[in-house]
Amino acid sequence: MKIFEPHIHMYSRNTRDYAEMATAGIRSLVEPGGFWLGHERKHPETCLEYFDHLLNFEHTRAAKAGITYHCTFALNPKEAHTQAIRERVLAELPRYLEHPLCCALGEVGYDSIDDVEEQVVLAQLEMAKQRGLPVLVHTPHVDKLEGTERLIANCRDVGIDPDLVEIDHCTEEQVKLVVDAGFWCGFTIYPVTKLSPERAVAIFKQFGTDRMLVNSSADWGPSDPLSVPKLAVLMQQSGFDEETVQRLVWDNPVRFFGQSGRLVETPLFETATA
Repeated sequence: MKIFEPHIHMYSRNTRDYAEMATAGIRSLVEPGGFWLGHERKHPETCLEYFDHLLNFEHTRAAKAGITYHCTFALNPKEAHTQAIRERVLAELPRYLEHPLCCALGEVGYDSIDDVEEQVVLAQLEMAKQRGLPVLVHTPHVDKLEGTERLIANCRDVGIDPDLVEIDHCTEEQVKLVVDAGFWCGFTIYPVTKLSPERAVAIFKQFGTDRMLVNSSADWGPSDPLSVPKLAVLMQQSGFDEETVQRLVWDNPVRFFGQSGRLVETPLFETATA
């Protein structure tokens, strides 16, 4: 099985994780740059240094393991309330979005679901629209349905193509809303929070796997960088055929992020025609 991990925070992982991921079939990954460190950053320079770390170092760790590295950039909603950070990062963000390793804008979204965060969401969606970049959207940890509804409204207000937007960290309560709105639906497989592998399998049995993405996120919390390979095995054990699983864990993320024009990866299967 050839796997593209579409959302994983390798900044928080060690080099052994890269080796184990490669052994499990992960050949490419996307690291979202809007990563909250567990506490709010105090200075805008720390955000920019983190962005530079992804571009100047993290991709070299991936390459040594034989994994192709991509990243995204955005202002994390938890840090949007610090004015100095908000103003400086939004001012500097365009130059990071132009980098050839950047295949999307993200994670952009909500935490508290307030007006300040909405202003930051709208500004960043506009940046993505101007560049034709895909957008990785972060739904909040609480009040997910409200946050998702507001994010979908934001995307419509900006006029960004739904095919360029992935609504991530979805659970059962959001799936139909996202699918009916025409957006890509992302699922984070976590051992404790987000979504268990068994719940994800049940969702795919009900809704199918078209325009769906699965990821591990794998940050400093209880998480597993091998969540996607393990889910692929469970899906086959649950009756999904190998081609369906392969489309989910490779073709879908390649097609979504490939809209940036910055991926060398290609789908393994032709797109189905009507």
